[in-house]
Amino acid sequence: MTGCPSLSGEATDGIASALRVVDCQTAQATSIAFGRLFGAHGALLPALTIGLTIYVALLALALLTGRTRIGLAALTPRMLALGLVLTFATSWAAYQSVVWNIASGAPDEIASLLIGSRGSATLAFADRLDALFVAVADAAHQASQPGQPTDTGITPAAATVGTFSASTVLWLSATMLLLGTVGVLLTAKIALAALLALGPVFIVLALFPATRSLFEGWLKAATLFALVPLLTVLIGGGGIAMMAPLVRSVELAGSDPSPQEVAAVFLGASVFVALMVMVLKTAGTLVYGWRLPFVGERVAEAPYGAANGASSARFAATTTPVTTSATDPVVSRDERIGGIVSALPAATASDAGSPGRVGRVRRVAADIMPVGPAFSPAHDQRVQALRRGRIARPPSFSRKGIS
Repeated sequence: MTGCPSLSGEATDGIASALRVVDCQTAQATSIAFGRLFGAHGALLPALTIGLTIYVALLALALLTGRTRIGLAALTPRMLALGLVLTFATSWAAYQSVVWNIASGAPDEIASLLIGSRGSATLAFADRLDALFVAVADAAHQASQPGQPTDTGITPAAATVGTFSASTVLWLSATMLLLGTVGVLLTAKIALAALLALGPVFIVLALFPATRSLFEGWLKAATLFALVPLLTVLIGGGGIAMMAPLVRSVELAGSDPSPQEVAAVFLGASVFVALMVMVLKTAGTLVYGWRLPFVGERVAEAPYGAANGASSARFAATTTPVTTSATDPVVSRDERIGGIVSALPAATASDAGSPGRVGRVRRVAADIMPVGPAFSPAHDQRVQALRRGRIARPPSFSRKGIS
């Protein structure tokens, strides 16, 4: 790609330089992918137009059928979501300024504040790791060299740790350091770039309830790979501080390091790899239980009586047959409602498999009648006022006519 150096032995002089190359190339790759998806001549622009048309049509249908109320509280979130989707799915400037900078730059800024670094905390950590790797590599090279001959002309054997030479153990330790840090950082950055390149597609999917869970999964995965470099810098910095004195003592020993010192370096490298595995586990645990508030079942927007088979089965499992009783609270609230409910036929076994008209009438009666004492004409103020003549009596009907 133009503008970015290639990742080769001549172009890079350490881990920090490799991370700079990866950051540059992933940013350019994300920009190119965004343009090919939803740019001026993007391949998915017709799909975006169709999706937005379907969304507006469904919203209009919900307004016409009464499933959604026309109000500020109901329409504002939808219009806001539609505007955000249009902004981030069609404008690379907005997407880069918000999504890309937050996902790739915010964790590095937080790490810089925590460790007190003036520049990039990730690059500062890579520089320290470069110095540690060079020290281990030098110690391994010196351990592989034959020792100085003694006065008798005998050259001492190379230092060993068990059945392995000290040089082999030190080189293995250096390889573990690279795999535990550079491998984690580079894979996390490349995976994050791939997710951000597909980000506009998942942002459009956030409009529809049926595909909103895909947007939630994408957001959780992007957050996971954004947290990995932050945790790597914080936890790996402690591991480097732990291993620095051990590596320094082995380097000072030259071609004859003690087996205990070499074994301590190998143990420190093993602990360092275990810490990097814990970084991945910790990041996964942080985002595992995360649930977005607007993702889930929207019961209020479903039309009345439009429950699917699963919801009907759940209702049947938790609903008992409805029977009329004089002690029922719905019946005891009002004699008029009680008479209506008492006139209903008794519930049968077939009513348990569906909501049933008996249950619906009783629930409607329970909702419209306020909780309070039972209706009594002797205590009703309207009846008493009518008896005292304060309210005109309605005309009475008879067979001969109106009297």
